[in-house]
Amino acid sequence: MELKYFSTRGDKEAVTPSMAILRGLAPDGGLYVPDKIPTLDCSLEELAKMEYKEVAYNVMKQFLTDFTEDELKNCIEKAYDSKFDTEAIAPLVEVGNTYYLELFHGATIAFKDMALSILPHLMTTSAKKNKMDKKIVILTATSGDTGKAALAGFADVPGTEIIVFYPKDGVSPIQEKQMVTQTGDNTHVVAIRGNFDDAQSGVKAIFSDEGMKKRMSDAGMQFSSANSINIGRLVPQIVYYVYAYATLLKEEKIKSGEEINVVVPTGNFGNILAAFYAKNMGLPIKKLVCASNDNKVLFDFFGTGDYDRNRDFILTTSPSMDILISSNLERLIYKIAGNDASKCAELMNSLKDSGKYSITSEMKEGLKDFYGNWANTKECAGTIKKIYDDCGYVIDTHTAVAACVYEKFAKDTGDLATPAVIASTASPFKFTRSVMEALKGDCDKAGDFELVDELSKVANVKVPKAIEDIRNAKVLHDTVCDKDKMCDTVCNILGL
Repeated sequence: MELKYFSTRGDKEAVTPSMAILRGLAPDGGLYVPDKIPTLDCSLEELAKMEYKEVAYNVMKQFLTDFTEDELKNCIEKAYDSKFDTEAIAPLVEVGNTYYLELFHGATIAFKDMALSILPHLMTTSAKKNKMDKKIVILTATSGDTGKAALAGFADVPGTEIIVFYPKDGVSPIQEKQMVTQTGDNTHVVAIRGNFDDAQSGVKAIFSDEGMKKRMSDAGMQFSSANSINIGRLVPQIVYYVYAYATLLKEEKIKSGEEINVVVPTGNFGNILAAFYAKNMGLPIKKLVCASNDNKVLFDFFGTGDYDRNRDFILTTSPSMDILISSNLERLIYKIAGNDASKCAELMNSLKDSGKYSITSEMKEGLKDFYGNWANTKECAGTIKKIYDDCGYVIDTHTAVAACVYEKFAKDTGDLATPAVIASTASPFKFTRSVMEALKGDCDKAGDFELVDELSKVANVKVPKAIEDIRNAKVLHDTVCDKDKMCDTVCNILGL
């Protein structure tokens, strides 16, 4: 059955999956959602016999219904190839009493590779399907990981340009160097004087600027997004939760139909929303554990039903989660409002105007699948050290947020029996200084790449190629702008 996609904010136009991917954001500023969440059409036992690419096809075909089998399989083949340093693509590693789903084996050693390796192929295929001859301009904001993964994915892809905005001083040194050394004639990286929310709000404002749309159209260009607001980013993320369950079943760690808990370090809410969609497809997930850092706006929301971004923005050792406006939460709000787009639009307008909104008691009932908690920077450092001391396994700062919150979840609920899968979202090498300080104490006198080599010895893991590639790479992007000059900067880059 062919799915149609609608805006969360009330635009009545039904679009195909490929058109939703091309647009990224709906014309009214809403996010595209399918008219229904499809169910898995093969059994868990069948999935357990499949490799990652086969699971990917069987999940993604349910959402991308206007892609032919050949088109979708071609995208999957091109995405999940030798750029991943492990044949499994997303290995599941048993550590202590939990399972870590390692999502960092791609080209940029973060979980964004899982979706951004395939998005360029989905997008160029969508352009051909819709006979679109305009140049696609990918415009995206990043809190650290999306930017590099998107740049790597779209570099030198014909018919595209990519512009990435990131918060100056709001990402790790490794993250920044990965972005500013990116090659590709069509790649552009801009630091803004502000935080991630400023960058994200600026990008959304450019998308909804009618004058900018006309200038782009006149110049033969069209904006699209590589953020998880794009349904083409979200759908591939559903895959690895299904694959994790299938792997547990294949390895006889669980029986078919047995429930698992899924723990996700969360900032923009896309990664845990993908797990929620997997659950709604029929995957036996008991609880979705939403793990926040010191910027605990989601923890407060799940506890009270009130979303309030009017608070201090805290820079932490898990910078990819330093977010106060969780864009993908809008898709959940739409669903728990009974797919009421007018109610969703009302709440999103309240967020824009006052920085806060409150859901109804009926809507709050729709959050019962979730458990929210948070971990501060000190707790995360302690978790990194404890897991290494106990198991010899090194995790990054974002995964540490999830691991720490899982311990709180187990204590609060007493649920130690249900197998837990923790989404391990980045390699520890991406946040080397913070990880090494957690393991060894003060590292102020050591350079970032000295610490990389030391971490390699401590973890007994080879330095990833992604790190070696930037060790002596030349800085190619040095543009910096004020947060209110983002639109002007885009115009300058595109020659508008």
